[in-house]
This record gives sequence, C-alpha cells and structure tokens, in this order.
Amino acid sequence: MRYTYYILIFIGLAVLGTACNDYLDVNTNPNSATSAAPELILSQALTATAYTLNGFNTYGSQIGGYAANAGGYGGFNELVTYNYTSGNYSGLWTSVYDNLEDYQYIIDNSEDEEHYYFKGVASIMEAHGFQLLVDAYNNIPYSDALKGANSLSPAFDDAASVYAGLAAQLDDAISTINKGLALEATGGVKKLGSYDVLFAGDMTKWKQLANTLKLRLVVRGNGKVTFSSTSFSSDGFLTTDALINPGFARDNNKQNPAWSTWAYSYTGAAATKSWIPSTFIMAFYDGTKLLDTLRGAAIYYQFPKTGTNQLGFEGSAVPSCPTGSFWYPSTERTGTAAGNTTGTLKGPNAGYPLLTAAESYFLQAEAVVRNIVSSSSTAKTLFTDGITASFNYIYMLPDKSISGSPSSDATKYLNANSSSYLVNFDQATTTEHQIEAIITQKYIALNFIHSHEGWNEYRRTGYPAVSGTGATTTFASTTSQSTRADRLPSRILYPSTEVAYNGANVPQGISPFTSLIFWAK
Repeated sequence: MRYTYYILIFIGLAVLGTACNDYLDVNTNPNSATSAAPELILSQALTATAYTLNGFNTYGSQIGGYAANAGGYGGFNELVTYNYTSGNYSGLWTSVYDNLEDYQYIIDNSEDEEHYYFKGVASIMEAHGFQLLVDAYNNIPYSDALKGANSLSPAFDDAASVYAGLAAQLDDAISTINKGLALEATGGVKKLGSYDVLFAGDMTKWKQLANTLKLRLVVRGNGKVTFSSTSFSSDGFLTTDALINPGFARDNNKQNPAWSTWAYSYTGAAATKSWIPSTFIMAFYDGTKLLDTLRGAAIYYQFPKTGTNQLGFEGSAVPSCPTGSFWYPSTERTGTAAGNTTGTLKGPNAGYPLLTAAESYFLQAEAVVRNIVSSSSTAKTLFTDGITASFNYIYMLPDKSISGSPSSDATKYLNANSSSYLVNFDQATTTEHQIEAIITQKYIALNFIHSHEGWNEYRRTGYPAVSGTGATTTFASTTSQSTRADRLPSRILYPSTEVAYNGANVPQGISPFTSLIFWAK
C-alpha cells in the first residue's frame, strides 16, 4: 500500500451531515498537498472510524460465529471453506490505514498548545486503529508507517512491539490532554466542541477511553508483551457506551453504517439479505445453552422462531433472510418508516459504538481475576456490571433513551441461569471457569455490535467453548478446509494491495490455518 500523506476519508462520507461539510475535497489529486485545520478533520475522521468498525463487525460476524449464510444464496466460497485469498476482507486493511492518515494529519498539525486536545484524542484514535490491524493481521507497518513520501514502502513491525508502543502512546495522549486541561482556565486551548462527535468535548471520557483501550492491550498481551507501564491514570475506565454520531439520519450517505449494510437504504430498499444469525449464537438465547429471552426478543426478529443456520450448510431447509434482516427486531417492515427500536440495528439515526461499557466491565473483570489490575470492585461485581451494561445497550433507542428495565431484566437473566457458572459467578469456583464465564458473557455482549472482538477473544482464550460438528456446539463451517482441531481459521491474509505496493516487506508464508496472531492460543 502507498502511504501517501493526505487526508483520505472513507468513501461515502463527503456529504455526511454537518460533520462532513466541504472542509476538503476528498477527490483531489493524492499527490498534491492538502491543507486543513485539524479541527475540521476530527469529525470526519471519527465518522470514518464508524464505517471502518462496521466492516470489522461484518468480518467478525461471518468468521466468528455470529452469522451464517442465508437460504437462496450461494457462492460463499472462501467465506465458508476458510481457505482465504488475499482478496478476502481486504477492505479492512485499506480502510484502517486511510483512517489512520486522518488522525496522523491531526497530530502533525496540532503541535501548538492551542491544539493539545486535538492531538491527544487523535493519538487515542490512532492507537485504536493500529490495534484493529494487529488483531487481524499480526505484524504490520507501525513505526515506519504514516510518513508519506518519506516511507512509501514501510517495514513491518513485530506485533508484540506494536502493542507495547500503543500502550505508551495512550499514556502520552492522556498526558497531552492533561496539558490542555491545565491551560483551559486561561483560555489557551481550543476546545473540541461540536467537532467531537464521540464525547462532545468531555475530556474525562476521552481519558477513560484511553485507559480502557490500554486495558484491552494489557489484558490481551498479558505475558507476551513487555509494556513500559501497566498502570492507568486515576480517571478510571469507561462506564458508559462510547457512541459515534455526527448526525446520522435517514438520508443519502447519512445513515448509521450498520443500518445501511443490514437493514434498509435511505430509500427503503432492503439491504444485505445473504446472511442470517447462526444457530450457535442463538443457543445462548433460546435455552439450548443459556436462557435469555429478554435480550433475544430485543435483538432478533420473530424470536424465538428466528431463522438460523450453521455456516456452510446449504439446502432448501435453510431459512431466507427477511427484508430488513433478522437483526432488526421490529414488525415495522416499511423501509422508510423502520427504526427507533432496541437491539443492535436500532435505526438509521443511531450512534455507532466505538467501545461499549459492557466490554469495559468484562475487561476489568478479567484483569482482576488475572491480577493484572487492582480494583475496589470484585471480579463478580464487574462481571455482573458487564451483563447489566449489555442489557442497557440492547435496550437503548437511537435517541439514547432506554426502553424497558435493563437492570431488572439483567437480574431476571441471572436468576434464570443460576445453575450455570457461565452466568452465576459464584458457581465459577476455579480461575479457568471464571475466565470462561467472563469471555462467554463478553462474546454474547459483543454479538453483532463488535463481532470482531468476540472472534479475537475466542482465538485468545478458546471461549466460548466449541466441540464436535453440531450447529449448537460449534460455529465452524460444515465445509471447513481448516486443518486445526477446532476446524476454524486462525487469521485472514494480507491484502493484495499491500502485496502489490509493498511486497518486499510483507511477511511470507502466511497460512489461514497455521499462522497465529501473537496473542492467540
């Protein structure tokens, strides 16, 4: 890939509401210099991150057990055999690096004290993007990347060293924000204001995001990365959902990207209908593994009679996908009126999650169990808070109001599954059972929100547990060509664009079955 030094906003964002006005022309010659104030780039960069995460969720849902091929479609090829080529999921690489160019531009043009906040938040988001890449590809260009014409063929860094660098970068970002806070009383720093379509200028939440992202790095890299520091600032971790929303609306190129991908276009036309929920994930809702009827009904259309399939299986018995998909739970199926509901596809105007409170709590719970951090809360409390936070997000409407009683219903869920150590933490009497419970509940909470993170955690821990070949016991494809014991892939391949432009540096001999991400089992 050519790492050109210009602002490249993800395709389709140029007219996305007030956050994406004519601040710059994304169609200009990429070899010519582009100049824009960093504050004018931030909202577009954050919005591009939402689109990028939507692509990662799609990848994670298909490879990680949340979705399966729908009836009436064929030609899934490598997506069900796992014998990936460099063309499969190649957009993940390019979209992240394009987005990283945006954040690097902000950093490079925010050296003055006035822009401390912009530099700090761009550094946080850059760390977020690089971790996405490591978790999908392992070794990546990092220290030599984002240097424009000075490094058109960047070297690849060892993945573990990238993790260490990202953790340090997040610490530096918090320090930079604190410098801004010290100047704020004198008016010497420019506030993020409306340019911040994530936290609306709340710098405490930005620092909590940095801590939470660092915690993800430290937990995932535990025992395999030498971090310069594993401490965290006193700001704590996220306790609320971090949602990107530049003004998503039912309009051309303005919708929440997940809604456009899976539910309806702004004109009301049906979106993707070639995928449906997997039988494996449904087993955590319908009583096969766990009983979770309340979240099930809030997420899935026609639950508990939602159509499901095991990846790879084709035949007349495979359910077709309804207009609007099974992930949109409402009976309102007129595309121009649909939305304003609970679940994961809430509506065209809903914010897109960057990181959920549920994931934050489950990260903290695991860190306490593994003695990575000390906390005033017990692992059990954090675990329960994670479940409650998941209910809260699922019950949230596009305007952030809550439909129903998430806390009360979380308690009902705990009571209904009191005999299972996957829900009742008191029943998890060994460290391994506690880790299994935490990761399984995280996997459920990430369902069709950040499915790629659920897939990452499976590869790191082996949870949720899989066995055999049955649709409820494994999410491996029925046509898998994987040589692994679990019949699942280990990773995707570097994209053909990188091979074409930077082939001398791309790692060789990568296999989708035997090459592991450094933190994987």
